[in-house]
Amino acid sequence: MELSTTEFIEKYAVKRTGTNSLKWDALDQRYGDPDLIAMWVADMEFKVPEAVTTALTERVNHGVYGYSYTPDSYYEAYFAWQEKRHNIKLEKDWLRFDTGVVNSIYGLVNTFTKPQDAVLILTPVYYPFHNAVLDNHRQLVTSELVNDDGHYTIDFKDIEAKIVANKVKLLIQCSPHNPVGRVWTEAELKQLLAICQRHHVLVISDEIHQDIIIGKKPFVSALNVAHGRYRNNLIVVTAPSKTFNLAAMLNSHVIIPSDELRQRYDTFHKQINQTEVSVLGQVAAEAAYRAGGEWLDQLLNVVRSNYEYLRTELVAKVPAIKVADLEGTYLAWLDLRAVVPADLTKEFIQDECHLAVDFGQWFSKNDAGFVRLNLATEPKYVHAAVANIINSLAKINETRAISAAE
Repeated sequence: MELSTTEFIEKYAVKRTGTNSLKWDALDQRYGDPDLIAMWVADMEFKVPEAVTTALTERVNHGVYGYSYTPDSYYEAYFAWQEKRHNIKLEKDWLRFDTGVVNSIYGLVNTFTKPQDAVLILTPVYYPFHNAVLDNHRQLVTSELVNDDGHYTIDFKDIEAKIVANKVKLLIQCSPHNPVGRVWTEAELKQLLAICQRHHVLVISDEIHQDIIIGKKPFVSALNVAHGRYRNNLIVVTAPSKTFNLAAMLNSHVIIPSDELRQRYDTFHKQINQTEVSVLGQVAAEAAYRAGGEWLDQLLNVVRSNYEYLRTELVAKVPAIKVADLEGTYLAWLDLRAVVPADLTKEFIQDECHLAVDFGQWFSKNDAGFVRLNLATEPKYVHAAVANIINSLAKINETRAISAAE
């Protein structure tokens, strides 16, 4: 049954404090203040689709969690979802499983590069991308996205120049892009993939947010660009975690169409990654892919509504704050530099606005003064966050006016 936005929130919204939630229960540890409004880490305040709870309950009631394998029904459900939602046609041989996309990226960096090899990322970008390169003693090379008043584009000339100058071996890209919210067009992806192919740079495409499409622009997988022309130089990582709020279920996908790359992956992982699949993770994901479509569509309506409220209110009350276009992901990217000095952003957001957010400098050393807010949450938190920002700025401006008058 299709629910209105209000009905969806009433049915699925849940209080997460007291559940060992990293987002809410670790605020004191992470931010030094347990009373902040948690709008940081990318998960939700919404229960999973009912079909997921039903499938997990049935499996739990069975009472045995022994060694398991991935059934054909899982592949059928996942492949049908990909084809229906994104026109992606997958083959069973291409698919490998992991415990999460971040873990996959770490493993792929180790599999396909050597210490001190150069790895390129497009910043600002999800900070584990940085960590996966640096923690593994590779050379981190960055190319800054071009920010045109909150709309971001790729600097292809800079990318190619840096690939050549640094002898880059691997590029890790994010599509849709976290945190700037872009859904890359096929033309953009084609230009990027062509550059990498020309210079023998392997591409890892993190497409974990592929189902979270907020604007009208459709998601295009790197797998489908130019009718699959670049598949032999490409590895795609995905997971149901962002789509269905299943991060702790530890189930993700590594898609490797190339026989040669897949053989290298398998050979390397035999040495370091002798793990079994997460049986509950796969039970949850299969149920979600089979019956979670309506739930997802209703969730996206909540995110759109939250984004429109945030953007409309800030444009009306504090137009100097730039809110990036949100085409994909449920993460809003705000530029506060015109209203707060970049080096005081943390004090303003935490001490004055009482918000826990992801700060811009976590995504790029050049993005101090930006913040990322999670919109996959109840509207009351978004409304409170916006009100706190507006009211705190009003107080600061009032104090400045009084000081100037004196």
